[in-house]
Amino acid sequence: MRAVVQRIRNGSVTVDGSVTGSVEHGLLVYLGVEQGDREDDIAYLARKIAQLRIFEDQQGKLNLSVQDIGGSMLLISQFTLC
Repeated sequence: MRAVVQRIRNGSVTVDGSVTGSVEHGLLVYLGVEQGDREDDIAYLARKIAQLRIFEDQQGKLNLSVQDIGGSMLLISQFTLC
């Protein structure tokens, strides 16, 4: 399993002209899942991503997680990562 994580101010996914998902201020996660990946691997990665301290605090230090800022995650399946 592999993931690419990016901070975003806003983002959306459009399929056939219809928005299927969108977020304001949070994370964009491209996720590749391989045969043999287990549920506990998925749970570990989800916790790890949710707790990444990649947002700035009041002092400008990268010290806040997406949970801390009340942000959202936009998850996109990306099998080519694997």
